[in-house]
Amino acid sequence: MSDDFIYKPLAEDQPVDSSAKFNALILFVGEIRKTIRALGISLVLVTVAIFFLSPELLRMVQKHLADQLYFFSVAGPFLAHVKLALFSAIYVLMVWIMTVLWRALGKPFGVEGSQLFFFVVFTCLLFYAGTLFCYFVTLPLGIKFLLGFGSAELQPVISIGRFVNFTTLFILAFGVIFELPVFMVFMAKVGVFTRRFYEQNRRYAVLLIAILAALLTPTPDIVNMLLMGGPLYLLYEAGIVILRVMRIQ
Repeated sequence: MSDDFIYKPLAEDQPVDSSAKFNALILFVGEIRKTIRALGISLVLVTVAIFFLSPELLRMVQKHLADQLYFFSVAGPFLAHVKLALFSAIYVLMVWIMTVLWRALGKPFGVEGSQLFFFVVFTCLLFYAGTLFCYFVTLPLGIKFLLGFGSAELQPVISIGRFVNFTTLFILAFGVIFELPVFMVFMAKVGVFTRRFYEQNRRYAVLLIAILAALLTPTPDIVNMLLMGGPLYLLYEAGIVILRVMRIQ
């Protein structure tokens, strides 16, 4: 690959080279296009395979998080199983998805070899750590708190479709936000942002985290926003600490 097409970080007093950024974008899109079809076909095939296991998966999740589920349309249970199978397929293929993403991101910035391996491995580890934290800690606490407002006169009737949407989106969102420190390190390493930038813009980070928590949580209540926004801010601070340890400015 020619060095002319690798994005090179500029010093703070240098003008922004828009053509370099455009070339970096072209390389990123080109790398994604190479594998997007194979990834899409694999996602469909794995979803179909897991669909036959989805009743058992649903029973496992229901036993952990809810007592009784109901459906209010003929197609409700079928669509819920399809969504659960699709989420499970994404979960299984996440290592491949992250490998494709980091290869595409790394090529324009000249990140390859052991560095690329580092980003892929730690992104996947943080993703799965985030999903497990959500499944075993955040979701049980959040659901217990929300259902605690019920009473003898106000009994919860939980739709299977809404239950699957709530749990899968919440778990997936937690997996994604747990990857924040790795992307902060990447941005600092390639010169897009600096450690000082992260340190000086904490208040804006808090505002952005609040907005992201409101957008990513399946329900708009303050409890779920805090359950996501709190860990996300801690991860933001963890990213700054990692940059200090790695001595990346």
